[in-house]
Amino acid sequence: MYTPKGRLDRDALIRQYVPLVQRLAHHMVAKLPPNVEVDDLIQVGMIGLVDALSRYDAAQGVQFETFASQRIRGAMLDELRDGDWMSRGSRKSQKQIEQAVVRLEHKLGRAPQESEIAAELQMPLAEYQSLLGRVRGTQLLYLEDMGGEGRDDEEAFLERHVADNEADPMSVLKDQRLRSALVAAIESLPERERYIMGMYYEHDMNLKEIAAVLSITESRVCQLHSQAVARLRAKMRGH
Repeated sequence: MYTPKGRLDRDALIRQYVPLVQRLAHHMVAKLPPNVEVDDLIQVGMIGLVDALSRYDAAQGVQFETFASQRIRGAMLDELRDGDWMSRGSRKSQKQIEQAVVRLEHKLGRAPQESEIAAELQMPLAEYQSLLGRVRGTQLLYLEDMGGEGRDDEEAFLERHVADNEADPMSVLKDQRLRSALVAAIESLPERERYIMGMYYEHDMNLKEIAAVLSITESRVCQLHSQAVARLRAKMRGH
């Protein structure tokens, strides 16, 4: 697109590729924790688009959309890395809960009760429930961060799960297997936790709506959601 004076019309190109930025942002946010806002990714992606316009060289033989997609996605990833979007403290606490669930399931041969998990962590029930509330916001990350023991940092997660791998048949197959295993794990959850996961992820209900259905507080829904995720991670080891 060019202006009447024969210059590249940057404004027109930006308008043309806004849908590309939005599409990449929505694709990325679907794989991230719920505390990451799609509008924030779109804003950063627009900066990446402008940067792509200033750096693009048609002589290199690369289509602009391909080049721009790389710059837009790169800008979003940089923002996620720099924004401390995943608390290391929350990650550590979530893993401690998950490990306690694993130990208890092996010991008891069944899903442990909340009080039993608290005792395994050597803390009062109220303190454990408070911990469950604090780790909220990282759970979706942990659902997707399966396999690769020792790869504990944000960048490893981002590179494995946010990068565009749709063209990789092995990645698609692995994802299908993971989904099947996840469905089976969800079915094994205690009834109330299973309802919460279904309402939150399948029916897109918020915490307030779920709390009203179950006649409990929003904070209690948050706690049970965190605990359900810990149980799922324990079930999903090795997938």
